[in-house]
Amino acid sequence: MEFISFLSGIAMPAIILLIVIFGVIEKVKVFDVFLDGAKDGISIVVSIFPTLVGLFLAVYALRASGIIDLIINCLTPLLELINFPSEIMPLALIRPISGSSSIAVAVDIMKNFGVDSTIGLMASVIMGSTETTIYTIAVYSSSVGIKNTRFVLVASLLADLAGIVTSVIVCRLLV
Repeated sequence: MEFISFLSGIAMPAIILLIVIFGVIEKVKVFDVFLDGAKDGISIVVSIFPTLVGLFLAVYALRASGIIDLIINCLTPLLELINFPSEIMPLALIRPISGSSSIAVAVDIMKNFGVDSTIGLMASVIMGSTETTIYTIAVYSSSVGIKNTRFVLVASLLADLAGIVTSVIVCRLLV
């Protein structure tokens, strides 16, 4: 275990050192290339900043308004019919929208039910098998100027749904 900790501690400095050594060998002005990349990064941040602000505002409004709780309360009878745990619905609804909010919801689920519980395992598998779809589409499409994302959004949300349903089924079978 100490060896793995040692490797993880030196991994990033070693990669940076290898990049610098390779740049010197190839006679590339490493610092100038780094500065050009930093300039490009700042321009990307400036171009996607309005999208991020709008997305964060929407996530906060959803959480503060209580609409997620309303949706869960409306869906609970249907979820009970198909044996889908309503306890993971907040995670299933938030995960495609926001990574940080979904982490907070997953941590809350694990605090309430335990990390080794079926619900805790489902939350963990959902976190690993789904994506923050809306955030990812918003950032990537706004950075390259794509306006029409409806087909990408539908396909991605269906993939998230498949990941959530599969997570529940697999966890029920294995636990």
